[in-house]
Amino acid sequence: MAQLDVQQKLAILADAAKYDASCASSGSVKRTSRDGKGIGSTDQGMGICHAYAPDGRCISLLKILLTNSCIFDCHYCINRKSSNVRRARFTAEEVVRLTLSFYRRNYIEGLFLSSGIIGSSNYTMEQMVEVARSLREDHDFRGYIHLKTIPDADPELVHQAGLHADRLSINVELPTVAGLTRLAPEKSAARIEGAMGDTKTAILDTSDAKKRFKSAPRFAPAGQSTQMIVGADAATDGDIVTKASTLYDRFGLRRVYYSAFSPIPDASAVLPLQRPPLMREHRLYQSDWLMRFYDYTPADVVAAADATTGMLPLDIDPKLAWALKFRGSFPVDVNRAPREALLRVPGLGVKAVTAILAARRWRRLHLADVARLTVSVAKVRPFLIAEDWRPVALSDRAELRPVVAPKTEQLELFAA
Repeated sequence: MAQLDVQQKLAILADAAKYDASCASSGSVKRTSRDGKGIGSTDQGMGICHAYAPDGRCISLLKILLTNSCIFDCHYCINRKSSNVRRARFTAEEVVRLTLSFYRRNYIEGLFLSSGIIGSSNYTMEQMVEVARSLREDHDFRGYIHLKTIPDADPELVHQAGLHADRLSINVELPTVAGLTRLAPEKSAARIEGAMGDTKTAILDTSDAKKRFKSAPRFAPAGQSTQMIVGADAATDGDIVTKASTLYDRFGLRRVYYSAFSPIPDASAVLPLQRPPLMREHRLYQSDWLMRFYDYTPADVVAAADATTGMLPLDIDPKLAWALKFRGSFPVDVNRAPREALLRVPGLGVKAVTAILAARRWRRLHLADVARLTVSVAKVRPFLIAEDWRPVALSDRAELRPVVAPKTEQLELFAA
């Protein structure tokens, strides 16, 4: 096989990394090199792989695999052992040089590094740790580093990874144990969750030590995340939402990412022939947002799904779906209702509810006041009462969905 140069490796291994969605860099520690020392920053950038921080900043990451060779044969993975894809592998030194070179050209401000398993889990993890160690210690790199850790690796190697990286992530892969056993028989749900538990413990221990000793090292200050594949097995949206909630509660995850299954060349016969609708992935992210910021329980989100199929509707968002199923909870009085009731009103976001609670301390709110805080007042009107508005006709309407559901629009491909 012909020897590949770094540019050819980059083309192969950057493309192979596109299936991993869990590369957002929110929550990183602010570090800069404006004092003339070190190199890199987590505060500025433009770029290659875009992620967004909570304050809206665009984070640019060099997103690559160390190698797309793998000793595992997971059915859903394009880099599986039996896959007929072109293979490539970086050395640790090559990844370090690429990261620094891209940063100096102002392309990136950080690195997202994952890998297939080569040789053994420990050997692969050693190589990834060496990349992070060299960047931090040899080159004083102060940008963002996200490492995808390997559940079967020695805990000490994962600990070393956390000392150099801002965030660690371990993919649970599939939402059910049955799905993982069927599609990735070489992987163990127990080992994956055990590794996530060890990471959580290390994060909590070092956080506590940092409060007592200024010299205590940081361990993955941006926390840990995970990713689930959607549509590769028979798991319903209800199964996925319940699993995500369990992961948040048990392991203190910063994020659960959802990646719609994409058919791959020479696919196994046990995989579906078509990918799920991308809108399904979007609805799951919306459900995740409801649980994290709108005080919805997993049971609330599951209740919004179809009782027969367990799937969330694709034509309306889960918050609206819940409101239409539980119309007895509406309308709510915008001038009197508590925060938790206002957060259930379709069309009202967290910022809008906060503004409403602040404004009504001084005056009674009219519908026009609410309209200034939302994108679509038509979506809001059937579910609330204002000083000059009471939705009598809308509330009594037997079928409300046609009124509040977004209108479909046929777009023209070559419109002027």
